[in-house]
Amino acid sequence: MGYRNLQSAVVDLERTNRLVRIDHEIDPDIEMGVIQRRVYQAGGPALLFTRAKGCAFPMLGNLFGTLDRTRYLFRDSLDAVETLVKLKLNPAHLIKHPSALLRAPLAAKNLLPRRVSSGPVMMHRTSIDKLPQLKSWPRDGGAFITLPQVYSEQPSRPGLRHSNLGMYRVQLGGNQYRTNEEVGLHYQIHRGIGVHHAEAIASNQPLRVNIFVGGPPSMTVAAVMPLPEGMPEISFAGLLGGHRIAMTGKGGALPIPAEADFCICGTIDPSRTLPEGPFGDHLGYYSLVHDFPVLKVDAIYHRPDAIWPFTSVGRPPQEDSSFGAFIHELTGDLIPDVLPGVHAVHAVDASGVHPLLLALGSERYVPYASKRRPQELLTLGNAILGQGQLSLAKYLLIAAREDDQSLDIHDAGRFLVHLLERIDWRRDLHFQTRTTIDTLDYSGTGFNEGSKVVMAAAGEKRRELPVEIPTELSLPEGFSNPQVAAPGIMTIEGPPCTRHCPGEDPELMRFCGSFDASSSLCRFPLVVIADDAGFAAQNLENFIWVTFTRSDPAADIYGVDAFTDAKHWGAMGAVVIDARIKPHHAPSLDPDPEVEARVDALAAKGGPLHGLY
Repeated sequence: MGYRNLQSAVVDLERTNRLVRIDHEIDPDIEMGVIQRRVYQAGGPALLFTRAKGCAFPMLGNLFGTLDRTRYLFRDSLDAVETLVKLKLNPAHLIKHPSALLRAPLAAKNLLPRRVSSGPVMMHRTSIDKLPQLKSWPRDGGAFITLPQVYSEQPSRPGLRHSNLGMYRVQLGGNQYRTNEEVGLHYQIHRGIGVHHAEAIASNQPLRVNIFVGGPPSMTVAAVMPLPEGMPEISFAGLLGGHRIAMTGKGGALPIPAEADFCICGTIDPSRTLPEGPFGDHLGYYSLVHDFPVLKVDAIYHRPDAIWPFTSVGRPPQEDSSFGAFIHELTGDLIPDVLPGVHAVHAVDASGVHPLLLALGSERYVPYASKRRPQELLTLGNAILGQGQLSLAKYLLIAAREDDQSLDIHDAGRFLVHLLERIDWRRDLHFQTRTTIDTLDYSGTGFNEGSKVVMAAAGEKRRELPVEIPTELSLPEGFSNPQVAAPGIMTIEGPPCTRHCPGEDPELMRFCGSFDASSSLCRFPLVVIADDAGFAAQNLENFIWVTFTRSDPAADIYGVDAFTDAKHWGAMGAVVIDARIKPHHAPSLDPDPEVEARVDALAAKGGPLHGLY
């Protein structure tokens, strides 16, 4: 039941025409990433590159490239996973479906890993320079592992129960790393390994870390799962994979999945960091060079038939979007249990996940009130922003489900319309300033530093949203090309931002000062100033990406007839978001024309990639 290793998954996917072998030599330096991203965008198959240039190991891309294929990989265990989730949420489920009780213990036993004396992963050893050297974007600082499973244990309480398995990118070379001796370990804020690392630093002890690559596909998914405290990711991998995960390792060492394809064993020196990056990341920009922990490599193991799985990210959607959709299917029903009163939360992939959350909640504090306004929603907003990785969100847009029972949290366009029809900018904006944001987000005031805003809407419609630019609209000098991005949303081209003045940009203040709340501009409740208004308004995905990845709420939200009253900020007229690129922002990901041309040739009629996308 389920795949016990990556090899069996590859055989099955190829047998069912879900995987294509590419026997032409492909360069892991940029070229392979371009191919994987193009095939993903086309909804194409998994790709087994049998001849990776400069490397003896085959490479597997796009394994999770479609939600249907991801479901297929775990088809044997999905019912059992859903059963255990429902039993936790609602024991009354047993009354309606008593047969579920028969399946639950069989699935639960897979939560416990089993210890074995050895395994295929321990059969061979190699060095860092012999591993696939995948580089996805032209300015990347070196080769990276892009689907790693990084395993650590709490130093004071070693063992599986207090372990963490996370997907934290690993830089194999470049910068100041000693070849074959060190690799860079990048983990973002609010990750489980950080707790282990902090304890190791406090006790001035090295932290042992194992980096697994490949193995049962369930291990890769488990590494990105937002699991509750106390549930080890390896246990979840067994549940999702439909079998107990076999773990091996020598006495005193951290355990290794016996069926993994590769394992890098090493230690983090608590007193040492080195520059890591740049890296073309999933927000659509480069994450820049910063100091991160260094892993001293002690040994590298691999199985004899090892396959190197990889992904290549960039502006969303990319392959990691399938992870997000699949995880939501598995855990979406848990939200009301973890956050009572919250019915659904959706991290919008087009924004790069953390920049924008949409949420539906209850508004029941004063059901007898003749006019409803956000009250309970604000309590729920604080709860959401205090929950795990949801705390990294910048923009949280929350609406009362009672106002429209049919509102779909995944329909971002309709959600925006619903919110903008009801929101009162004088009252319904609530900021958190000088707080933490996603490590990969450079829109804030510093590394891991920025702000958040909750936009809450409850009650009857306040306005009809316009869908045409007013003929009488006159813009101040330097602003041009007004476009309708969506009902009630206007994008306008602004002058380039040459100096960052958080909250006091002279151009934005001049723009807002040119209007009052009765002006034709303010028929549109939301106005976004962009470098290219046409691009931002071209489709909803462009609008979301530009607006929410290029703005920091406290620094970049302005308003027409804005005011501050008892430390509360609001606006009588339109809210204006400055979504221009600022001097401190990270550069966006631009393709290499020469590599793109080579891939075009490979995809031409008669070429090895013809028909793949």
